[in-house]
Amino acid sequence: MNKSYLVVALVLVWSLLAVVAEAAPKSELIPFWDASNESNESSIDHAAWQSLLDKYLTEHSSGINRFDYNALKENTEDYESLVAYLLRLSDLDPRRFSKTEQLPYWINFYNALTVYIVTQRYPIKSIKDIKSGTFDFGPWNLKLATIQGQKVTLNNIEHGILRPIWMDSRIHYALNCASLGCPNLARKAYRSDNMEELLEAGAREYINHPRGVSIENNRLTVSSIYDWYRDEFGNSNEGVLAHLQKYAEPDLAKQLERFTKYKHAYDWKLNAP
Repeated sequence: MNKSYLVVALVLVWSLLAVVAEAAPKSELIPFWDASNESNESSIDHAAWQSLLDKYLTEHSSGINRFDYNALKENTEDYESLVAYLLRLSDLDPRRFSKTEQLPYWINFYNALTVYIVTQRYPIKSIKDIKSGTFDFGPWNLKLATIQGQKVTLNNIEHGILRPIWMDSRIHYALNCASLGCPNLARKAYRSDNMEELLEAGAREYINHPRGVSIENNRLTVSSIYDWYRDEFGNSNEGVLAHLQKYAEPDLAKQLERFTKYKHAYDWKLNAP
């Protein structure tokens, strides 16, 4: 094969891989996890996760919360506390709890697993520097936990459990991917009694920050989240814009009325200090 043709072919392959890597997996239920015990009124303790958030997560002048992965990595006792918390969650059977208790379980598990894998591999510039496989960008397909004999990945939690079972687009504001473009890692651990409050606050906070919605030179740019999960935000430009207007502050909501289309962008740089 001509060398120039080979170069072009390789460029096309890598370009295609980049597009695939940016596309979100479909929401496909993992039936094993679609069960609950609604008569169980007990709750799951997330105090250990809250303690780590209090110590290592800080608000930043940019409006994007930062997590000090380096400091956590250097503090052996706290790092072991994170591991112990994850192991304790892994030892539970979430199906024995009510759905309202399962939701914070899975969200906190996802966020804590993300902090764990980033801290383990730190220093890195982006979570996408962690590979799940030869052509995978990011750790989302790594089998990071075993729960009730089931190997679990971050993608399993988001796309096989949270999205198909709860079908609530606000969950995207609760899951943190350790990136500047992502909705903030919440300062509070999710619990059944603060879930609604935090989901609503997450939506308002993200949409009213430039990484969620930005208007410059009469051009609207929104987070790529609204492209990746377009079907969960009305599956149309109109649906996405209606969702944005619902949570936008009055001035921004008024400006959004002028638009019928938008571009999207996302910043994958690590949300470290």
